[in-house]
Amino acid sequence: MKHTNYSKSTNSFDIIVIGGGHAGIEAAHASAKMGCKTALITMDIKSIGRLSCNPSIGGSAKGHLVKEVDALGGLIGWLGDRSGIQFKMLNTSKGRAVWSPRSQNDKDLYPYFAQKLLLSLENLTIFESSIQEILIHNDKICGIISFGEQIFTKKLIICSGTFLNGVMYTGLVKTNGGRADEKALHGLTERLNAVGLKSGKLKTGTPPRIHKDSINFSKLDLSYGDAKPTPYSFRTQNVKNSILCYSTHTTENTHSILSEGFSESPMYSGIIKGSGPRYCPSIEDKISRFSDKSSHQILLEPEGLSTNSIYVNGFSTSLPNHIQYDGLHSIQGLEDSKVLRYGYAVEYDFFFPYQLLPTLESKYISGLYFAGQVNGTSGYEEAAAQGIIAGINASLSYKSLPPFILKRSEAYIGVLIDDLINKESYEPYRIFTSLAEYRLLLRQDNAYFRLMQYGYKFGLHNFNTFSKYQSIINLRDEVVSFTKSCTVSPADINDYLIDINESIVESTTSLQQIVKRSNVNLADILKVLTTSYYNLSQSPSVEQAETDIKYEGYIQRQEKEIEKFLQLENILLPTNINYNNISSLSNEGREKLSTIRPSSLGQASRIMGVSPSDISILSIYIK
Repeated sequence: MKHTNYSKSTNSFDIIVIGGGHAGIEAAHASAKMGCKTALITMDIKSIGRLSCNPSIGGSAKGHLVKEVDALGGLIGWLGDRSGIQFKMLNTSKGRAVWSPRSQNDKDLYPYFAQKLLLSLENLTIFESSIQEILIHNDKICGIISFGEQIFTKKLIICSGTFLNGVMYTGLVKTNGGRADEKALHGLTERLNAVGLKSGKLKTGTPPRIHKDSINFSKLDLSYGDAKPTPYSFRTQNVKNSILCYSTHTTENTHSILSEGFSESPMYSGIIKGSGPRYCPSIEDKISRFSDKSSHQILLEPEGLSTNSIYVNGFSTSLPNHIQYDGLHSIQGLEDSKVLRYGYAVEYDFFFPYQLLPTLESKYISGLYFAGQVNGTSGYEEAAAQGIIAGINASLSYKSLPPFILKRSEAYIGVLIDDLINKESYEPYRIFTSLAEYRLLLRQDNAYFRLMQYGYKFGLHNFNTFSKYQSIINLRDEVVSFTKSCTVSPADINDYLIDINESIVESTTSLQQIVKRSNVNLADILKVLTTSYYNLSQSPSVEQAETDIKYEGYIQRQEKEIEKFLQLENILLPTNINYNNISSLSNEGREKLSTIRPSSLGQASRIMGVSPSDISILSIYIK
């Protein structure tokens, strides 16, 4: 039975999740699927899964996270496929390690499917409520107070997004709230501060939305989706493009108009003290920081199939309404645009994630987990990745099972969490491919090969799904072996090589050597040779086989690097080390080690301010 308000008859849960954003959805889904009696508490059921900023999923590196969450059995990719209205694979002109899927999504369909799935989920009860107090006894979570009533639990996952003491700004107008038309959550920060957890403030912003019928599309450039769009989820057969996106540019006149309002921009003038996302700056910041540029690109992205709202991507702002209005009307194609909602900024509380274990459990309060923007991250994808890890680990801990920790060498999720718990970041964290040392092994196309066995192990994938993908893995290995054993003569292959501007072969050679060439496509060769694998030419098995063949040398090199990496990862540090007693450590190293308290020598080596000599000293000390 699902509840939309509190019932005294149900006052105990194995796991409670606070917040129905992308982190909360994944955490609640994972814990319920793993058999734990789970409660999801949200202030408004209709807000679950809301795409509060750009209604898009994925992007550079973010798409990798979506694929990994899906491989673990999560929802963001599955929901992205069902609500997607335009799909693109980014960076295809570069190496395959940085290819990354992105979709524009329907802002109404995404939450619709999320809510429908969660409301039908066994073991999950949803409360439309607010939390007044967290109950902690002897540094352990024991429950919460909601509507004046106690609800007991052993595991609590906080996924509060931008709602902790959230304040919204448009010009000098200030409103309490975590996003438009939704109340902020007060008191939770102060309660956690009182038990010793350290918090800070961050900011983010959103651009205006304009009416599509007020746009002069004849003046805009078209932005198409892929000719053959690719789904995020292995559970999705196919997806289609239903819309076109458009682009235009700001002008020097735009910059002049917007500059007049800088003194009234909280994001720019310093009224908001929290740091914003460096790689997604406001239009004010772009004009100021890149004053040598006479224009900046603006993308116009429909927010859905049943709405007239267009998202003005690239125009994130907290300027006063009249300045936003004049600035928009100075842009080509937007001269007569009708504003449906003006942009605004949000300042909110977050908790420094160095206070967390790799499981996302608090180091100081047993049973308390944090996931999503409350950890200082930005983006739906980063939130979803943290949510599923928190949900899995809270469930494993409840069952007294070993924790689930992904290494940097296993997944972008591992990179994300390792970065969060090792760095004292004062700006919203965003994932990038450049942050992954082993990104050639962590491609978006092989996420299932790397991670699906974990999802199956935890009960997030059923047997049919897992066995189906296992057959694809086996077939990939078979195709690779075939290319090694198969030889081709000049007569077999030279016409094809000439067509793709590759040099011809003079004698019989192995198919694998041919596939290693940069312009060669394995699927095309299978058609040319009319082998028994012809009908599989478009399958993921063939795509995987081709990538493994082309990058074999680089992959072997990274695997050797990972062996060295794991040597330090496997040297564990005792939890009770008093770093102040190790006099030969540098002062900064001693301070950072005492604050973060790494679990391994490898983790210690990635803490900013801990020098190589500090690591050598630690190595000797623990021996």
